[in-house]
Amino acid sequence: MSLRVLHTSDWHLGRTLYGRNRQREFEAFLDWLAGIVESQGIEVLVVAGDIFDTTTPGNATQKLYYQFLHRIALSAQSPCRHVVVTSGNHDSPTFLDAPKDLLRSFDVHVLGAVTGNPADEVLVLHDKEGRPEAVVCAVPFLRDRDIRTVEPGESMEDKIRKLAEGVGLHYSEVARIADARRQSFGGEIPVIAMGHLFTAGCITIEDDGVRDIYAGALSLVCSSVFPDTFDYVALGHMHVPQKVGGAEHMRYCGAPIPMGFGEAKQKKLVLMVDFEGCVPTVTEIAIPGFQPLERLVGGLDELSVSIATLRAAGSTAWLEIDYRGDEPPPVVQEALEAAVAGSLLEIRRIRNNRPLQQALSQAVEDESLHQLDPEAVFVRCLEAYGMDEALRPALMESYREVLRSLQEEDVMAEKEGL
Repeated sequence: MSLRVLHTSDWHLGRTLYGRNRQREFEAFLDWLAGIVESQGIEVLVVAGDIFDTTTPGNATQKLYYQFLHRIALSAQSPCRHVVVTSGNHDSPTFLDAPKDLLRSFDVHVLGAVTGNPADEVLVLHDKEGRPEAVVCAVPFLRDRDIRTVEPGESMEDKIRKLAEGVGLHYSEVARIADARRQSFGGEIPVIAMGHLFTAGCITIEDDGVRDIYAGALSLVCSSVFPDTFDYVALGHMHVPQKVGGAEHMRYCGAPIPMGFGEAKQKKLVLMVDFEGCVPTVTEIAIPGFQPLERLVGGLDELSVSIATLRAAGSTAWLEIDYRGDEPPPVVQEALEAAVAGSLLEIRRIRNNRPLQQALSQAVEDESLHQLDPEAVFVRCLEAYGMDEALRPALMESYREVLRSLQEEDVMAEKEGL
């Protein structure tokens, strides 16, 4: 028996880039993805977490998601019999789960949160004739509280060890249930596992938006956490496409569009998995770029030449500029804005470390950045910018509010095990 599966993850619908709405990119990607499902004869689509970028997606973002599911599940042109969606650390489990009973009637299976019964995560998918064609272990993002108990006085080492053990035990149990179900059908159908987590040795890049989802445990699990029962492991969370431990059948497909300028030159993929019986063959399908991103580095003269070259080529790129020079920030910004004026280029960010370097140069000889209070660094930056003293109170209060917000996020992340 043959089966064709498509693996995708980390859509991050609703994400912005330095305040810039990216709705057009997400629309283009989902339209392209639906076209791939139709043209390649995809029978099962698995989406391994981080469907949305926040736990409270806006109405336009929700509409994109449900329009896509409608096209895949109900369009006469779609060959897809099943869609399996699991949560990631950016998703709200309750939000994803809310319409799950309705979606199930269209063979869209959603697993937002663990229920306490691993059997609920083991799905048997059936073909058009009603015969079992695959078992999917649809494991959602496992939060700290889902996989370990907290004991008074435990060390960070204890916590990391218990987290790893908890993840391993969870996958062992769903694998046991899946194998029993496969054997009951004769043992000739594949078992596909899903997950959203870090594995040891994963590749990350600057500005990819990936964060450590288990505090203090960047390389939480190794490939051995996935039992041999699994014929293919479809993972999410890492934005760089990669194999786990070099294994062909354990894969991260990566994010479909660049989450930041650090991913601008990265090849984006979805993975098509063809099964003959239980044996998978993986084909990489490149995703086209929907919005070019360019990172430019240099002094004003170098940057002017780079921008002129892009203008001449009719580029529509969004730009991140890493300025290397001594001109004051207002002069740099004015020059760069003049360079892109009247073009299709758009500057999204100018990185200029000159004020910070000037601020730190005021430090005593044996003083380092990590020893400085964040507020003190900000004050020095204001001074380096030559900021109007009348504006200082309002700016200081805004800065303190940002610090408070970040501290609250850190506390919540620790409580949620993010």
